[in-house]
Amino acid sequence: MAQYDLTALMAPQMECHLVFPMLEFLQERQFYADEEILQGKICLLSGINMVDYAMDIHKSLHGTDDVPADMVARRSEVIARLRTLDEAAAPIVAFLSNQQLVQELRPDKQYNIHMLQERYQIGPDQIEALYQYAKFQFECGNYSGAADFLYQYRALCTNSERSLSALWGKLAAEILMQNWDVAQEELNRLKEIIDSKNFSSPINQLHSRIWLMHLESLYLL
Repeated sequence: MAQYDLTALMAPQMECHLVFPMLEFLQERQFYADEEILQGKICLLSGINMVDYAMDIHKSLHGTDDVPADMVARRSEVIARLRTLDEAAAPIVAFLSNQQLVQELRPDKQYNIHMLQERYQIGPDQIEALYQYAKFQFECGNYSGAADFLYQYRALCTNSERSLSALWGKLAAEILMQNWDVAQEELNRLKEIIDSKNFSSPINQLHSRIWLMHLESLYLL
């Protein structure tokens, strides 16, 4: 059956994290030798921040407890970056973790931004830090945390492009967690936005629809 597999053609056009379910599917069906699948996973992981996972796969593939020096160095870089982002986002994460404080938020985003700045000294920099923190959490494979932070970010973000980017990320996270009902809601929301949004060019709108098709294909898997 391997000769009919299109994964090698599709994978370069897709976001790295979204290729993993496809590799898991191929591994379960034993279309390829485990060694080939594991090597493919390592290649994917070389471009993202799931360094511990990459190390575990390397150990399994080579039957050793040792890992290459570049993996160790990469892990140190990821941890350092995560600490920096964690510190930058700490004020707004602390606020959003307190349900009593969250009840002060309203549907009016401008009110929320003014209130956060005036009462809690949380401004645009901290809101942007929340987006960067959520994005990094996604890249590290913490899809649950990323989905939660991106949802909260969209409730505060006033930049339509940034908000749309966050919605793409949340949809991907929900699919990867197999939260199908929530993923369907986000898919429908994205469809509405893509159909109604005034894109700078028809090509940009076409690209968005193609990405939506990629995500829908994973949803159907």
